Amino acid sequence: MTQQFSFKLKDTDGKARTGVISTPRGEVRTPAFMPVGTAATVKAMMPESVRATGADILLGNTYHLMLRPTAERIDRLGGLHKFMNWDRPILTDSGGFQVMSLAGLRKLTEKGVTFKSHIDGSKHELTPERSMEIQRLLGSDIVMCFDECPALPANRDRIAESMRLSMRWAERSRDAFGDRPGHALFGIMQGGLERDLREESAEALKKIGFEGYAVGGLAVGEGQEAMFDCLDYAPDFLPMDKPRYLMGVGKPDDIVGAVARGIDMMDCVLPSRSGRTGQVFTRHGVVNIKNARHAEDPRPLDENCSCPACSNYSRAYLHHVFRANEMISGMLLTWHNLHYFQEIMQGMRDAIAEGSFEAWQAAFHAQRAQGDIEPL
Repeated sequence: MTQQFSFKLKDTDGKARTGVISTPRGEVRTPAFMPVGTAATVKAMMPESVRATGADILLGNTYHLMLRPTAERIDRLGGLHKFMNWDRPILTDSGGFQVMSLAGLRKLTEKGVTFKSHIDGSKHELTPERSMEIQRLLGSDIVMCFDECPALPANRDRIAESMRLSMRWAERSRDAFGDRPGHALFGIMQGGLERDLREESAEALKKIGFEGYAVGGLAVGEGQEAMFDCLDYAPDFLPMDKPRYLMGVGKPDDIVGAVARGIDMMDCVLPSRSGRTGQVFTRHGVVNIKNARHAEDPRPLDENCSCPACSNYSRAYLHHVFRANEMISGMLLTWHNLHYFQEIMQGMRDAIAEGSFEAWQAAFHAQRAQGDIEPL
């Protein structure tokens, strides 16, 4: 008997929640931050290093993997977990967002999307049924419905039309997903920044019934204030007893603000992408390792951080290897960023359990507002 997918809510503090998602491949502590392993790798990191930062779950990308190396090949080689040497839970997105943002010459119909690959220009079709098939071949533990996500700002009619198409696709995704014990399908709420459309979307998804629910269509250009305004009500439309996932978020203060508003799961390329471009997130705000002020600084990035970059290397060294385009630069800075993001998640889980989330949040913002340590 395969262990079922389940979610247990443990503690709440205001709207902030902590709980556990159980899957046959292990437990995910929430609130959870999911590092993004776009092409079956978290860039610049070994899977065991990602695990060492505290990550319980990774995200894989349907669009990228279907194009290269293909889902069929990954399936023949034993599935995505084996292929990338990650034996814990994996969530795969549906491919919808990437088709909208990356693919060339796409054509959208009721059936799905036809598009040209950004790699070699080859033509492909992605439908709710095909997205479910690809994610089944990959073997991911949490599967996302195929949806359409319009970039904001967009007019209300366009947002409404797109949301309703996504809801019809959600129903087709549910039908195509079938009966897969131990695997979960998440529905995706759309509706832009329109409260009534968000509610309509949530009602449609609840009627279909999913193992978890995502808030989609945010962090697409609307700005933090508008996003938080939407998150003040959107998660409340979703079932209390199911995980809530905010897609594609975000910066540390976005993550904390989202958890304060009832979100359980997030993912973002930011920690790894920033690590490769010399941007470092610390408890004292953002540090740019490129800056000349670090060139002769023997101090660590953050003396209270236990990651390898902070434990073993100076700012001067990290500045040097970044400037010299050395590969170790992206490795160390990505490790640090992922470690810091997971430290935030652990801090929030502990604070919610203790009922001190508001105080934790105030201290988090106060510390970041101090800015980086003074130059030598």
